Order: sequence, then structure tokens, then C-alpha cells
Amino acid sequence: QVQLVESGGGLVQAGGSLRLSCAARGSIFRINDMGWYRQAPGKQRELVATVARGGSINYVDSVKGRFTISRDNAKNTVYLQMNSLKPEDTAVYYCSAQIIRRDTISSLGYWGQGTQVTVSS
Repeated sequence: QVQLVESGGGLVQAGGSLRLSCAARGSIFRINDMGWYRQAPGKQRELVATVARGGSINYVDSVKGRFTISRDNAKNTVYLQMNSLKPEDTAVYYCSAQIIRRDTISSLGYWGQGTQVTVSS
């Protein structure tokens, strides 16, 4: 069994900051790409940022310069530091990871349960 456990969402005023964390737990051999997605009410889930195991990073244009993704491979954890938050950042944020379990050679995609981020104007 593998699961992704998220924390760090909440309510913040525009211009404020939040830090999301997502820890992968279970029988894990290796984690490849990790990332954050978000889904606002009435909208499709969109990619926010990804970080490869080797450190390569991608951001959606709307968060560049404001959000920072990072990971700690020793802790199987990915973070999303969100600064200068805007009301349009309001969404449920989901972490994702491509994980190879100890009992398989296949890389499978996993999702966290989601954490609400609300930015008030």
C-alpha cells in the first residue's frame, strides 16, 4: 500500500503565503516525478508544478515567480511554497507522484486526497 498525505492548506488573505506538504508513505522503492495540481470550482484540474527526481522543475505560467516546488527524496516528500497568493489561486490542491513500489517494477501514478486553499480578496 502506498498513499500520499497532504497538509498545509487553509484560508489566507491576498498577498499572503502558504506552504503545502505531501508525504508518500508505504512500501516505496523509488519516486520519480512529483507534482502539484489544482482544481477550482467548475474548472478542470490543472498542473501547477512538477519536479523530477533529478531536480528538473516546471511551472504553469500563472504561478511562475510566486510558487516554488521542492522535494526531499530522503523523506519522500514534496513541498509547494506559495507566496503572493491571489484570489484566483483558490482551489483544491492535489499532489501526485510516480512511484515504484517494492513489490513491483512498474511505475504507478498516485494522488493525494486534496487540500483546500482559499485566498480572500
